[in-house]
Amino acid sequence: MNQKVKIMKYRSIVFSQLLVCFGSLTFAQPHQITGIVTDANDQLAMVGVNVVIQGTTTGTVTDLYGKYTIMASSGDVLVFSFVGYTSMKVKVARQEKIDVSLEADISSLHEVIVTGIAVKRVSKSLGYAATTIKRDKRRGRAEEDRFYSMPAPMESQPWNTEGYATIHENQFHTARRTPLSTFSIDVDAASYSNIRRFLVNGQQPPKDAVRIEEMVNYFDYDYKPPTGDVPFSVYTEVSVAPWNKAHRLVHIGIQGKEIPTESLPASNLVFLIDVSGSMSSANKLPLLKKSLAMLVDQLREQDQVAIVVYAGAAGVVLQPTSGADKTTIRTSLDRLTSGGSTAGGAGIKLAYSLARSHFIEGGNNRVILATDGDFNIGASSDAAMERLIEKERESGIFITVLGFGMGNYKDSKMETLADQGNGNYAYIDNILEARKVLVTEFGGTLFTIAKDVKIQVEFNPATVKEYRLIGYENRKLQDEDFNNDKKDAGELGAGHTVTALYELIPAGSESLKAGAIDPLKYQQPRINKLARSSHELMTVKLRYKKPDGLISQLITVPVVDEYIDLEATSDNFRWSAAVAEFGMLLRDSKFKSGASYMEVNSLARSALGNNPKGYRQEFL
Repeated sequence: MNQKVKIMKYRSIVFSQLLVCFGSLTFAQPHQITGIVTDANDQLAMVGVNVVIQGTTTGTVTDLYGKYTIMASSGDVLVFSFVGYTSMKVKVARQEKIDVSLEADISSLHEVIVTGIAVKRVSKSLGYAATTIKRDKRRGRAEEDRFYSMPAPMESQPWNTEGYATIHENQFHTARRTPLSTFSIDVDAASYSNIRRFLVNGQQPPKDAVRIEEMVNYFDYDYKPPTGDVPFSVYTEVSVAPWNKAHRLVHIGIQGKEIPTESLPASNLVFLIDVSGSMSSANKLPLLKKSLAMLVDQLREQDQVAIVVYAGAAGVVLQPTSGADKTTIRTSLDRLTSGGSTAGGAGIKLAYSLARSHFIEGGNNRVILATDGDFNIGASSDAAMERLIEKERESGIFITVLGFGMGNYKDSKMETLADQGNGNYAYIDNILEARKVLVTEFGGTLFTIAKDVKIQVEFNPATVKEYRLIGYENRKLQDEDFNNDKKDAGELGAGHTVTALYELIPAGSESLKAGAIDPLKYQQPRINKLARSSHELMTVKLRYKKPDGLISQLITVPVVDEYIDLEATSDNFRWSAAVAEFGMLLRDSKFKSGASYMEVNSLARSALGNNPKGYRQEFL
């Protein structure tokens, strides 16, 4: 009997220990944790906060709504960190939701907001400061208002060798003497994310980094989709220019045809990756590898990827591999390390050669160049790189340029490569931007539906005295280039939108031109009867080719002066106007007139619209 009792006790002890072990194993298994990170001061959601498991490289960042998701085990410690804020550590138990509020770091920089009425010191976090200040009722103003202070101009750093092409801002032209305005479309958005990088770091962006058309085209617009065989639709709208009430603003929008991912043609992609020594920092090669891994997740079995790297020399590290073999592609990316100088020219030649040897007829053949643009061995001048890329584009292979990093970033080279190589250009400053470019806008970034897209506008001198194209300074064409099918122009991707803005001075208004031109001796510009009897402001003409075409097709759209009040315009109109006004302020444009950050804020808030992806909220 005693023996049976001992056996039963032994079994009971063993069973209890097994339960404890099983419970411990279950308790230690990773589980999903979600949460929201907010600013402790105003409880606003914080974008881009790093959430990392202490002692590991496992982590994520908060999205546009301050939300994050991470897999962690009980006993792990989550570290929440953001520039200008005190880091917070939270030990994980069994909870599935962890919300945190970060306090501004008392040692962070401060800036002073000065108004005619009050002075108040506030902490600087995302590169701007906002505070509510009581105002003088006796002056008939609102009791409370928002005041925004832009960062001080960036101090020159001995190590800062960033390069930007000079932008000579578009001037006003007289419609009688210069009735045509011709330019290539631009769907690039690199300037916006690059500007955001400066502002997040508390720096004023260089003037030449501010390309207003790229800021405007960073955002999606709700244009009606095209019908029939035409790859895009055209939309126009006219109202007052918010920064100068005596002027008109004309909004031109183009909507590219959407193509479902499963219907996209097969892709022949060559990742051309800069692994030189300048790419070692966290916001370069490590971010680059994570970004391209996200793109790999979108690939299908019929797609193929090869990887070429370049540093002191160029070489192939992955032969063309099916998109179904994601593990092999990711492993090849993970193994990349940085070191050496930069043979960019040799890398480009090798990448194009590999793309040509595995060319897919009727497919999407593309080189994806990921770099900081700091080429210093081989073809390094902009002119040499331009000639090289012009020669390579004749093979029918497009290019996508992805820029990374800061300090030695060569924006001018990146823009040249994309413009001359039938391609597009994006700057990736964080993993959220990588998701936008390579996942959310996958089709638009990688699949071209129309190439050599040009716009030519003819203004009616009976209704328009002067006009100015806002932005597109680096995309202007000679008027004769519009009908020249040999002249290269911009590409439009699947689902992409393109927006252009013209500021007009109505006929009969006071001129802004600096000086009068002497009367012509041999000819006299005349306004014909058709122009005088028409209510048209202008006629918009577009030329485009199919991705594999050689002959362009023409679309013509007249723009009638159907003026409506600014408050009654579409969200598309007011949003694009707000972003353009912000760009003029950043550039300190001589045409900014009555523009102000307060008006930008008010106008943008009125045009938030549906905003499902949160990009417009981030702009605010």
